[in-house]
Amino acid sequence: MDTRRFENRDLARIAVFTALLTAFSFIRIPVGPVPVTMQTLAVMLAGTILGPWLGALSVLLLLALTLVGLPLLGGNGGFAVFVGPTAGYLLGFVLGAVVIGLIAHQGHRLIWWKTAIACVCGGMVVPYLCGIPVTALILGQPLGTTAFSAVAFLPGDIVKAVLATLITAALWRAYPAAFPSSLRRQTQSASSSLQ
Repeated sequence: MDTRRFENRDLARIAVFTALLTAFSFIRIPVGPVPVTMQTLAVMLAGTILGPWLGALSVLLLLALTLVGLPLLGGNGGFAVFVGPTAGYLLGFVLGAVVIGLIAHQGHRLIWWKTAIACVCGGMVVPYLCGIPVTALILGQPLGTTAFSAVAFLPGDIVKAVLATLITAALWRAYPAAFPSSLRRQTQSASSSLQ
């Protein structure tokens, strides 16, 4: 982990992605106790663009603001959000952003297929591993039943992983300053990044 102090640009990036996570949480389709939202796409982008630690901090900031009562998660706020059926997914978003950033920024070089793998592992697998057991526990359902019901999320999450990969690749080409300076320094001499 980079031990330098936060720069103003880092704090601004965290704030922007916290706002993006909030906005995307309001784009929702109710399909049961756990709605389909665009939030997963924002988590994927936070990890691929900000990296593991800043990406996770943007999610943690959203959760902290929600915990104190701000209605930032699709209009919901307060402690109740963290004991409801989606609580495990919220934890999964934090861990997922870390996993996404670690995979995508590995070797300090962004490559499209590595970004796609990062989005699938951290944006889908990690939230499911955290969210499904908690949802089953809170709803009193068998784990298998809850896991089977989560299959409904797979097609949308695959589309989000593809979108996150494409957006990250396009942003890297158009505006590399959006990415951490450590990543930009390592790739200044590598013109073939995100091939």
